[in-house]
Amino acid sequence: MTQETTSAWPDRASSRELWRLSWPFILSNSCWTLQIVFDRVLLSRSSTEAIGAGMSAVMMFWSALALFQFTANYAITFVAQYTGAGQPGRVGAVIGQAMWFAVISGLGFLLLVPLAEPIVGLGGHEEGLQHLEVIYFRCLCFSALPFLITAAATSFFAGRGASTVVLLINIIGLAVNAFWAIVLIFGHFGFEPMGIAGAGWATVAGTSTSALLGLILLLQPRYVREFGNGRNWGFDRELFGRLMYYGLPQGVGVALETLAFSVFLVFVGRLGKADLAATGIVCTLNLLAILPMMGVGQAIEVLVGQYIGGNRPKEAERAAWTGFIFTVSATLVVFFAYVFTPHLLAAPFRTQGDEAGWAEVVERVPLLLRFVAIYCLFDCLNVTFAFALRGAGDTRFVTAAAIAMSWPVMVVPTWAAWYFGWGLYWAWTFASIYVILLALIYFVRFLRGKWKQMRVIEHATVPETEEEEEPVIEARRMSAERVSR
Repeated sequence: MTQETTSAWPDRASSRELWRLSWPFILSNSCWTLQIVFDRVLLSRSSTEAIGAGMSAVMMFWSALALFQFTANYAITFVAQYTGAGQPGRVGAVIGQAMWFAVISGLGFLLLVPLAEPIVGLGGHEEGLQHLEVIYFRCLCFSALPFLITAAATSFFAGRGASTVVLLINIIGLAVNAFWAIVLIFGHFGFEPMGIAGAGWATVAGTSTSALLGLILLLQPRYVREFGNGRNWGFDRELFGRLMYYGLPQGVGVALETLAFSVFLVFVGRLGKADLAATGIVCTLNLLAILPMMGVGQAIEVLVGQYIGGNRPKEAERAAWTGFIFTVSATLVVFFAYVFTPHLLAAPFRTQGDEAGWAEVVERVPLLLRFVAIYCLFDCLNVTFAFALRGAGDTRFVTAAAIAMSWPVMVVPTWAAWYFGWGLYWAWTFASIYVILLALIYFVRFLRGKWKQMRVIEHATVPETEEEEEPVIEARRMSAERVSR
C-alpha cells in the first residue's frame, strides 16, 4: 500500500518536482524584472524625474489593479486542488468564472482614466513630476483588461503544473513590450519620440499580445474536450461566489499592501526628488530578488494546492520546506551583490546631462540597498509561507496580517519622517521592520498547521478503509500527471 513518509523534510524527489515547476515561473518573473529595469533605464535617458514618475505611476496603477489581478489569479489554487482531486471537469468551469471577473473588472478599470489627475494629485509631488505621472498612469489603465484576461488564462496552465506555457505567454508579450518601448520612447520607424507615454503604450501592446495568445491556447480542441474550456464558461453563481470568497481576500490584501507601499513612495517623494529617484532605483533593483523568489512561491502554491486537493498534507508541507531552501539559496547571492556592489548595480540608471542630480541620487543608493539586503533574507519566509497558506485556502489570515502590519508599521512612520523632517533613512528603517515582522507572522501560522485541514473546492469523499485508500490516491496521481502534460 502507498503511504506518505512521516517526515516532511525536503528530499531529492521534492526538489526535482519543485524545480521542474518553478523554473518557468522564475524565468517569467525574471523577464518581468528585466522589462521593468529596461523601461527604467530607457526613461533615465530622458530625465531624473522620469525615473521617479515611472515608479510612482506604476505603484498607483498596481494599487488599483492588484485587487482584480490577484482575485482572478486565485483561480490557480482552485485549478490545482481540482487537479489533485482528479476533477478536470471543474477546472474549465472555474476558469470561466475567472474570465467573467476579468472582463467585467478590466472594463470597469477604464473609469480611472478621467480620474488620473486627481488620483496623482493626492501624492502632492511637484507639478512637472505630476504631469509625467498622469501621462503614464492613463496609458497603463488601458493595459488592465488584457492583463486581467492573461491572469485568468495563465491560471489554467499554472494550476495544472504546465508552467512552461505560462513562460511562453509572458515571454512573447514582454518581447512585444520591449520592441515598442524602444520604438515609442525614442521615436523610430517614423514615430515621434513619446518619452514616458511611449513606455505606457508599449505596455498596452505587450499585455494585449499575451491576452490574445492565452485565449488561443485555452481554446485548443483538446482543452475544450477534456476541461470544457469555452463550452463550460457559463456564469455559475455558486462557483463564482466561492472564487470571490477565497480570491477577494487575497486581492484586497495585495491591493492594500501595494497601496501602503504607494503611500510610502508618496511621502518619500515629498522628502525630495533625489530621495524619490534613489528609492525608485532601489525598489527596481529589489525586483531582482523578489520577482524570481515569487516564481518559487507560485510553484509552492500550485504544489500545495494539488496535494491538499488530493488529501496529502504531508507532501504539501514538504513542498513548502523545499521552496524555502530554494529561496534562501537564491537570495544569498543577491544579498552579497546589494552589499558589495551597490554602485555597479546603480550605474545603468545614470542620468545623462544631470551630473549634480545624479550625484545626489547615487549618494543615497548604497545604504538603501543595505536595508533591502537585510529584509530580503526575511522575505524568503514571507514569500514561501504566504504562498503555501494561499495554496491551501488560508487567504483571510494572509490578508488580515498584511493589513494589520503595513499601515501602522510602515506608512505612519514614513509620514512622520516627512512631517517632522526625520529623513529618508528613518522611513526605510520602518519599511524593513514591516517586512521582517510580516515574514515571522506567516512562518508561525504555517508551523501551527491549521492550513492542512483547509480546502477551497468541494470536499471529496474520504476513503473509509485502507483498501479503498490506495486506488483513490493512485487515481488522483494519474489524473494529475495526465492533465499536467
